[in-house]
Amino acid sequence: MISRQQIRQFLAVVDAGNFSRAAAAIGLTQPTLSAAINELERQIGARLFIREKRAIRLTAAGSRLLPLARNIDRDFRLAEQETARTPALRPFARIGIIPSLADHVVQRLVAELQRAHLIEVQEGRAADLERGLLSGKLDAAISLVEPGIADRQRATPLYTEPYRLLLPANHELAGQPLVNAVDLANQPMIARRSCELLGRTSQFFTERGVRPPFSFKSHNDQRAITMVAAGIGATVAPATFHREGVAQLDMQDFDFQRTVAFLLPASRSLAKESEEALLSAAQNAARTIRALSGL
Repeated sequence: MISRQQIRQFLAVVDAGNFSRAAAAIGLTQPTLSAAINELERQIGARLFIREKRAIRLTAAGSRLLPLARNIDRDFRLAEQETARTPALRPFARIGIIPSLADHVVQRLVAELQRAHLIEVQEGRAADLERGLLSGKLDAAISLVEPGIADRQRATPLYTEPYRLLLPANHELAGQPLVNAVDLANQPMIARRSCELLGRTSQFFTERGVRPPFSFKSHNDQRAITMVAAGIGATVAPATFHREGVAQLDMQDFDFQRTVAFLLPASRSLAKESEEALLSAAQNAARTIRALSGL
């Protein structure tokens, strides 16, 4: 579904005649606007602009969209004028959350966000959430800071956490402050299929000649950690995945970490006060999460 934000971006490019002037007119960077138009073209299934060296021209598809876009934009403006005359219910803020967060982390974040604003929560991979922010389908997201994201979204880091080895609390290695990969050569492992680090973890063990057997594989992180507590294997997970019956250990040369952040789209979709309230709520939750997890 095409959003109003996309309609406004399309019209800005048409009216300005090139991406640089259009981006400046609506307060975006040129790469952000270009990415937004690319996403709109992907949704429509056709190119909208012929990009030349100093200017742009509408394609046939773009020419067909233009009068429709003008009418949609006009109707939106009329609706705003009419509804501004009467009190309106505050709309839901659409919040995206990545699946690889511990349940207690999600609970604290969502509870704080809900106290600040009515919210609708959608779960998705980091790449899907970013596309949602870009297309206007999401108003904010709890996701990871990845290379280049600051150029496309407004990212505020909430906390940074290391990845650790998780073992049953009664495991013979559980009392050691540091373990080597070779110590796990015959240790059954549990694969968290939703882990963003899954490929790099596999490479880490393979490079050290360690190929442990897998006793369980799951996209459900909480079930995977439960299996660790039950004693059938070990896994690698972010430090916030702590629970009774599970010990966390550092591994030699395994220094991976991730930063969880509150993301807002480059072009504001909520009122400024709503954005500020949601950001403050996420930061409040993050302070508790850091304290409970020793970050």
